[in-house]
Amino acid sequence: VRDFCSKSKVFFIIGLALILISLLSTFTGVNVALEFKGGTIITYSYVGDVDENGISKELTSLVGSTVKVQQGDSLDSDTKTLSLSFTSNDGLTIDRQNDVTNKVKELCPDNEVTLLDANDVNARSGGEFFAKCIVAAVFAALILIIYIAFRFKQISGWSAGVCAVLGLLSTLIVTYGCVVLCRFEIDSNFMAVILTLLGYAVNDTIVIYDRIRENKTLYKDKLSLAELTNLSTNQSLTRSINTSVTTIATMLVVTIVAMVYGVNSIISFSFPMMIGLISGTYSTICIAGPLWVWLEEKKNGGNSPKAEAAAE
Repeated sequence: VRDFCSKSKVFFIIGLALILISLLSTFTGVNVALEFKGGTIITYSYVGDVDENGISKELTSLVGSTVKVQQGDSLDSDTKTLSLSFTSNDGLTIDRQNDVTNKVKELCPDNEVTLLDANDVNARSGGEFFAKCIVAAVFAALILIIYIAFRFKQISGWSAGVCAVLGLLSTLIVTYGCVVLCRFEIDSNFMAVILTLLGYAVNDTIVIYDRIRENKTLYKDKLSLAELTNLSTNQSLTRSINTSVTTIATMLVVTIVAMVYGVNSIISFSFPMMIGLISGTYSTICIAGPLWVWLEEKKNGGNSPKAEAAAE
């Protein structure tokens, strides 16, 4: 039987280090998507090939903010599309639109550049979506604590619920750090990853709690709380790892295929999801259970159920 609880300090230090690195990554700069901070999107049609980096660099100097350039294919003609997106506090004026268009045509004189669409993106709708996602996450966490508290009241369910949520929170923070350090945008894909992990990452923790409840009834006071948790974690270990490896492998394949074909919108979901699954597996096995044991022993003055029975 692998002794997870005796190594809890090491696990906690690793977990706290990952959380600290993830939080500090914020100071390296967070790429917030246009849908959340507002800005301007201008789309052109063109033929031939263009230099994305060159266009981005020149237009960044022109408009005073970073311009993201994205190419695509037109569905109704043989032309290609070029989308420019950048933050815009003053909105899209006719003069700014003309300046940008003239600059693009100057940079691509032989590409038959034609303006297709230009509009401002209101940050309010994106902000409302972001706020609703945060509310959903907080509400889900509260419901999770209440659910675990009542379902596992035989093993002091409230503390078990809190530990499960803390383990889940560490998973979400590490996922956030991955998104920031890999220079992905905080966009709707990121929110989809967070909401998916809310439902997925805690599943294995609940399975381990269920094992602890069954083993507590089976072994009565023969095992200490740490021994009980170690036994239950080991009994669920194969299932947890197999489930995680299968899902992580799927996300890895999706990420590789998306990288080969240059589908960045899929990569920004599959890669953070893969990191979240790895972090979630670690939190389930190495954080939630040992943390619950530590809290329970603190609450009982450092005595495990076995020690209490011997004292009586």
